[in-house]
Amino acid sequence: MNDPSGRRRKFRELHQSGCFVIPNPWDAGSARLLAQLGFRALATTSSGIAWSHGRADNHMSLEVALDQIRAIADAVDLPVNADFEGGFATAPDKVAANVTAATATAIAGLSIEDSTGDDANPLFEFNLAVDRIRAARHAIDESRTGIFLTARSEGFIVGRPDLAETIKRLVAYAEAGADCLYAPGIRNVTDIATLVKAVAPKPVNVLVGSDFATVPQLANAGVRRISVGGALARAAWTGFLNAAREIAEQGTFANLGRAVPFAEVNGFFD
Repeated sequence: MNDPSGRRRKFRELHQSGCFVIPNPWDAGSARLLAQLGFRALATTSSGIAWSHGRADNHMSLEVALDQIRAIADAVDLPVNADFEGGFATAPDKVAANVTAATATAIAGLSIEDSTGDDANPLFEFNLAVDRIRAARHAIDESRTGIFLTARSEGFIVGRPDLAETIKRLVAYAEAGADCLYAPGIRNVTDIATLVKAVAPKPVNVLVGSDFATVPQLANAGVRRISVGGALARAAWTGFLNAAREIAEQGTFANLGRAVPFAEVNGFFD
């Protein structure tokens, strides 16, 4: 595969102008297939990886996550951004240590989120959240890899859909060294445009898991990067579940007849 430094430069360049889609594979096979479809970069999905290991999202160990991230980055010549969840730690120094471990892989970027997993207090306290991003930035700088850091604020997907608070956090994360800002769960294009303006000139990633907007609409709102999170993995599981349930419940095989032909799938990897 290409030298990681070249992919890291390319990834940074992609964020300088225009708008691009960065789909989310969950293993080497899905990464290779997406690369052949012409996408310019990829991003891992923590949920897709977890499901492929028979676990729920955010229930993977650092070691297993790093193994899968490494496998995906090594499978393609494209830049790969790692969904690094919350850094697999709470304390900033431990986040930094884990980010340092991630910089030893061929990834071009990684993201750190501010959700706690605690329903009562779903977001890290503001100053701690900022310190965690600052620690990740320091670890990347110390590695001298040029890995691109994305900071995520999770309020809209953990029951705290407060646009002003989300913007406050993302602005602070930018000041702490984040290269890109990301607030998954925002679906209103006007709100997205407001967020883009608030954090400018830093680029913004938007999560699209359904058909609430198109690429041109988000590009017109100033969005630089569009990811789909676990949506492609969910789409794959949908086909699997529909076919398996039909067999189990009805004893028929109609869904299998609607599958992509063997030769077409096999051809992507031949």
